[in-house]
Amino acid sequence: MQIEALEIRNYRLFRDTRLTDLPRLTIVVGANGSGKSTLFDVFSFLKEALTQNVASAVSRRGGFRELVSRGETGPISITVKFRESGGRLATYQLEIAEDAGRPVVHREILKYRRGLNGQPWHFVDFARGRGTAITNEAAYGQEGVEADRKEHVLDDPSVLAIKGLGQFKEFRVVAEFRSLIENWHISDFHISDARPSSEAGYAEHLSTRGDNIAQVAQYLYENHRDRFNRVLHIMSERVPGVSRVEAKPTEDGRLVLRFQDGSFRDPFIARYVSDGTIKMFAYLVLLYDPKPHPLLAVEEPENQLYPELLHELVEEFRDYARRGGQVFVSTHSPEFLNGARLEEIYWLVKEGGFTTARRASESETLRNLVAEGDLPGALWKQGLFEGIGPR
Repeated sequence: MQIEALEIRNYRLFRDTRLTDLPRLTIVVGANGSGKSTLFDVFSFLKEALTQNVASAVSRRGGFRELVSRGETGPISITVKFRESGGRLATYQLEIAEDAGRPVVHREILKYRRGLNGQPWHFVDFARGRGTAITNEAAYGQEGVEADRKEHVLDDPSVLAIKGLGQFKEFRVVAEFRSLIENWHISDFHISDARPSSEAGYAEHLSTRGDNIAQVAQYLYENHRDRFNRVLHIMSERVPGVSRVEAKPTEDGRLVLRFQDGSFRDPFIARYVSDGTIKMFAYLVLLYDPKPHPLLAVEEPENQLYPELLHELVEEFRDYARRGGQVFVSTHSPEFLNGARLEEIYWLVKEGGFTTARRASESETLRNLVAEGDLPGALWKQGLFEGIGPR
């Protein structure tokens, strides 16, 4: 499944913002304060609203009045247009309002359009805890078939309907979309969490903070040796001195990452190697996961990394997207953008206190600037980088 468009209304800086024709790899740029972090927070909000509930997700962001765009009363609206596994374009719309001081699901719709001119089928249509869902989903699109709807009542008006309905096989598309969101990975990687030794245990996927990197490395080594060897090969090629990485168990049942530098006889444990080495290894462990996340969102991956690694890192993100995981990345780095393509770049501009999104490939001015020189320099001339001059 791939997200093809995202529409955000009344969510902080995004009073009315659209990102359309999204590619598998989307790179977001913009000046400080233009809304890059807010955009990534939209993904986190949707995941938290599903795994917990809307009231909890809003509360974590300071409450409804802090979350809704300044001067607006709501509702907050997030619309995701995605291509489901059958190849059809579906739309999920979530509206959030406040009722007696508590955030509730004002409206929740999951729909398909039947053909180019047909009316859309609302597979899920709920408002404030009550609604209907289509039970003959398998017959969708067949001539003469009418929708068979069943009414449902949720226990809590702040719970998403797709959370409950997505548990049942009869609602295949609902289940697919629920699984899509549940398996999003919005990175919140912290070097300090990745350095200490970890409790021995089992972990197949890197956590958002990277604190289980030793367990995941051990899992790859024992169960997917080809991928583990690929990670080591890239490390040895691109990180000076690193010839080997291992997850070493200790006597007290913990795992420690050890990095072998070819210039020294004894390996260094993780706490003594550079931030850039740890972070690059973590990104590679994440990107060579045997089961790619349907969406991977990473803010400013260039932090702590060697500039000469960034061009290659773009290629790794792009390869990950080709293998099935859609990628969103924000950056301030001209070195990172040197590996980007114009059609992958969207830039955020704050005007009148609110943010709009533009696609770089649709800007004739930007296309002409790129033709005259390098991509980062062209973006700098458009005012998208602060403190960085043309290269």
